[in-house]
Amino acid sequence: MTVQPDRLRPDPGFPAATREEWRRLAAAVLRRSGAEAGSPEEALAYTTYDGVVVRPLYDPGDLPVDPGLPGFAPYVRGGRPVSGAEPGWDVRQRHAHPDPATSREAVLADLENGVTSLWLVLGDDGLDPAALPEVLDGVLLDLAPVVLDAGARTAEAAATYLRLAAPKGAAPGGNLGADPIGLRARTGATAPLDLPALAGLAAEHGLRAITIDATPYHDAGGADAEELGCSIATGVAYLRVLTDAGLTEREAFEQIAFRYAATADQFLTIAKFRAARRLWARVAEACGVHDGAGQVQHAVTSSAMMTARDPWVNMLRTTLACFAAGVGGADAVTVQPFDARLGLPDAFARRIARNTHALLVEEAGVARVIDPAGGSWYVERLTADLAGRAWEWFQEIERAGGAEAALDRLIPERLAATWERRSRDIAHRAAPLTGVSEFPNLDERLPVREPAPRPAGGGLPRVHYARGFEDLRDRADRAPTRPAVFLATIGPVAAHTARASFAANLFQAGGLATVTGGTGTDPAEIAAAFRQAGTTVACLCSSDALYAEHASAVAAALRGAGAKRVWLAGRGRHDGVDATVHAGCDALAALNTTFDDLGVAP
Repeated sequence: MTVQPDRLRPDPGFPAATREEWRRLAAAVLRRSGAEAGSPEEALAYTTYDGVVVRPLYDPGDLPVDPGLPGFAPYVRGGRPVSGAEPGWDVRQRHAHPDPATSREAVLADLENGVTSLWLVLGDDGLDPAALPEVLDGVLLDLAPVVLDAGARTAEAAATYLRLAAPKGAAPGGNLGADPIGLRARTGATAPLDLPALAGLAAEHGLRAITIDATPYHDAGGADAEELGCSIATGVAYLRVLTDAGLTEREAFEQIAFRYAATADQFLTIAKFRAARRLWARVAEACGVHDGAGQVQHAVTSSAMMTARDPWVNMLRTTLACFAAGVGGADAVTVQPFDARLGLPDAFARRIARNTHALLVEEAGVARVIDPAGGSWYVERLTADLAGRAWEWFQEIERAGGAEAALDRLIPERLAATWERRSRDIAHRAAPLTGVSEFPNLDERLPVREPAPRPAGGGLPRVHYARGFEDLRDRADRAPTRPAVFLATIGPVAAHTARASFAANLFQAGGLATVTGGTGTDPAEIAAAFRQAGTTVACLCSSDALYAEHASAVAAALRGAGAKRVWLAGRGRHDGVDATVHAGCDALAALNTTFDDLGVAP
């Protein structure tokens, strides 16, 4: 039945929503909550590690310049025009098992079950390049694109792969993986590599020669715009090398692809991939290449965000990251197996990783829509702001002499400063990690995996957001008996439950058991329960009103029972209480202090 248009019109008397009306209503709520700020926008906004202000409300006035159309400069809405009949992004699985037979079995299983291209890690971190014939035995190289990642052995790996692919030709979309600047960022090593010669070989086989890997900057704790700026500076350095050797600007652009990290922060990830294409299009425009120079993007779910503890939660993190990369327009996406922090993934973990793509593409239909985030006032503004910050950082790198020169000092110092801010937020649980800094499971049984090859050191540091808490969990697990903290619950259940739950969550995040004792206000009764707990650290848990009446007396009784330290869950000063734990406190500092008080060995 056809619905008449007038049936869909809102009531003419319905008042139009305005920003001023929103401000008035938001200010009223903030006043009731006790928040103080010059305006609701100031109170509810936050700033990313790149300095981009994310506001609580956007409207059409926030839209930046026209982002164009998919497949056309500046490529914000996608590097190519996509039809609904196309399958979506390239499902690219990473393989780094050093045993050729094991890798071959895994490669064939992946290709038979939804994977459309291969990412092979070669050299010290993975396979011997000489094993490529065995690993790729049975793979139809004219149908399955292969991306190499061989570091210092790129030339050797490329020559071996091209000999294998020569009889039938290599599938379009493959890449020889040259990235000498990325190698230095990742390992500190330098390897002589003839990029123009490699580019010539790649062009003969319809491949690309260079993959600019920006993940080392992300894995060092860097923010999104820093990752983007470093990648664009590296791209410009390679363009200079290729064009100085005689390639045209267009030929040089056709030899370069990019790899970026995708995180569980879905909106920033969406904006990052859109901003990356805008930035590269600006470089192309400056080089006189006005069309056909859309950035080729490979997304890989972040290594830094993965946890070794409660690794099953990584499935959720990687699903969010894969979704965001796909929505952001990445050409290829790699979902890291959930057990990546534990060692080499098993068949089940690889299956879950590839089925994450299948669920999003086939069941959820994420790839059916071109640039689904396009037109969002928030996403368009975030994309433009992120691109602006990244371009400023790129210019700073260029002023320092380019990407390679900036690796001496500028880039490491900038990334270290960002990681310091990020790690502070993690320690204070302002950036919570589910299953680690929040809601830990002390009874978990971790899967056992074969150890992965140790990555080469010497370059930028490799951080893991959860490491501070996970190191404490390991330390607690090594103790002969699990160290514990006594929670002295004062008063009725309704008075102490909230803060007792908070304190238990905090101490358990470090692997400490918590023993609850006391349901009244009698200091002697609580002290007796403390003696039975067999620990030397206690934490008072109750309401502010009951603290005022009983905290000092209970703390004194606990001291008499042998407590070395008395914490209080909440705020305020009371005689006998050493320090407090509360929302926003430095949880890692509190846990380290508690470990020292309990005498737990490092």
